[in-house]
Amino acid sequence: MRETLAMILAGGVGSRLNILVRHRAKPAVPFGGMYRIIDFALSNAMNSGISQAAVLTQYKPLSLMRHIGTGAPWDFIGRTRTLKILPPRTGEKESDWYKGTADAVRQNLDFIGSRPSRHVLILSGDHVYHMDYKEMVEHHVERGAKVTVAMMEVPWEDTSQFGIGVVDAAGRIVEWEEKPEKATSNLASMGIYVFDTDYLVSALTSTTEEDFGHHIIPKALEEGVLYSYPFTGYWRDVGTVKSYWDAHMEFVTPGSAIAPEAWGVCTNLEEEGMVSDRPPARIMPGAEIRESRLAPGCVIAGRVERSVLSPGVVVEEGAVVEESVILHDTLIGQNARLHRVICDKHAVIEKGAEVGIGDPAVPNNAYPKHLSSGLTLIGKWALVPPRARVGTNCIVGPGIGLDAWPTGNRLEDGATLEE
Repeated sequence: MRETLAMILAGGVGSRLNILVRHRAKPAVPFGGMYRIIDFALSNAMNSGISQAAVLTQYKPLSLMRHIGTGAPWDFIGRTRTLKILPPRTGEKESDWYKGTADAVRQNLDFIGSRPSRHVLILSGDHVYHMDYKEMVEHHVERGAKVTVAMMEVPWEDTSQFGIGVVDAAGRIVEWEEKPEKATSNLASMGIYVFDTDYLVSALTSTTEEDFGHHIIPKALEEGVLYSYPFTGYWRDVGTVKSYWDAHMEFVTPGSAIAPEAWGVCTNLEEEGMVSDRPPARIMPGAEIRESRLAPGCVIAGRVERSVLSPGVVVEEGAVVEESVILHDTLIGQNARLHRVICDKHAVIEKGAEVGIGDPAVPNNAYPKHLSSGLTLIGKWALVPPRARVGTNCIVGPGIGLDAWPTGNRLEDGATLEE
């Protein structure tokens, strides 16, 4: 894999995650208590033997850049191992911002040229999965491909969200549709590509097209050099509130297919707010914990069921947390109850509050496409007052304080409270 250069695309807005990406890039969103989403791509690259990699950032990159640091947590440090952060080339002209996946790589062709390689591996930094990229590169070489797309079968009802391919007996892709309304196949692109380096450079310099799925891949199809790499392991795009929550519920299910420890997933434990200076989780007398994940620094005196808690979360006596994802240093007060809630960092749920209790059939009034499955979002640094009532498919925005709450401290199903 010394002849393979990895380019990790991590600049997308990820707007369907709503307030979770209000102050951070989608790949920087915490996942599984101890990780961030980008940790999976970085760890896959490390475990596959890749020694040269770059992360292409753009949207709200600061927390992502702090997390990546020198690349040392993933062993990308030393004389022969490098992990570079590549921001957009802003400043020369307005058009310097990345316009798409292909354009992002095109703007960094000088980086590719400065690190001679035989293959370029294009990765998305916003998926949760485990893959040995070495096997994919070997598959690419064995078939004499110029471009190989990692693909897996998805439910037919989800095909409109992906690039969809039809392959022949040799694995050559013979038909391609990008996010079709009515697909002819359920074999979907995972957004992971292997290119011969010279082919990639030629393709990007001979056109101004902006996106791999819409433009570069169809061109390779026409030239007959496009192949698929069949993948059958665990992979999930966690780009929506529902899929993010679903993945966490899979994580706490006994026998889960999500196994970061077994996969060798690494993270930056020295980052502020992580676990380097935190004590082990404390389970107080009378606490109940069922099918849940607790990170270091948690203190549990209430009941936690089918939930994932990040470092420093406190669940006080009598509080109940069910089927929820609670991020760093959030306080759940006495006798509060949370059901199907995703709560960002440093929130405070005061005593006696009920969050996520209501009719899941009522979609969010401001973002019906983001919240319609009975989940509720609480933003970073938000306060839910004592004995407040918050329904389902609700949003309490980042930084909401006591003064922002309506009289009676009640949010009906589907309500949005933002400053």
